[in-house]
Order: sequence, then structure tokens, then C-alpha cells
Amino acid sequence: MIPGGLTEAKPATPEIQEIANTVKPQLEEKTNETYEEFTAIEYKTQVVAGINYYIKIQTGDNRYIHIKVFKSLPQQNQSLKLTGYQVDKTKDDELAGF
Repeated sequence: MIPGGLTEAKPATPEIQEIANTVKPQLEEKTNETYEEFTAIEYKTQVVAGINYYIKIQTGDNRYIHIKVFKSLPQQNQSLKLTGYQVDKTKDDELAGF
């Protein structure tokens, strides 16, 4: 893995769904929407001074959002933070750094 580079996309795991669920209220506040469906589909990671998670979320029939979540280093003991999002995505849109 190259520091600062994105990994290849991988299928979402229960851990990734948990990360997504943790920042869901932050996303709903920023987008002023409530998501009944919120299923992590795939993800990429980026090692920085912690880890950025880029996660593709299905929010309905052919409705997707890409979210970026920052997880600090363990010794920093900070909460997961939603640091970016992209709406109006499709199933085929590739996760990319943003």
C-alpha cells in the first residue's frame, strides 16, 4: 500500500457498515435528509495521519452516496468524522478520492 494512495475497492464488511452507521447522523444533518436504507456496498481506504474510508452507500433503488470518513490514530482517541460526501451517484460510479 502506498501512503496517501487509495486501495482497490473491496466489498463492504460489517466493520465498514458500522463505520457508515456511526456517521449517518452527521450525513443526515449535512444533507437535511433521512435515509431509511443505508447499506454500505464497497469501500476504499487511504492511509494519512489516520485512515480515510471512502464508502459507497446505497440509499434506495439505484440511489447512492459516496462518503469520506476519517478515523484518527488510536492514540488520538477521536471519534469517527464525516469529512466529505457526494450525492447523486449510481451503482457504477467509481469511488475516487475527494
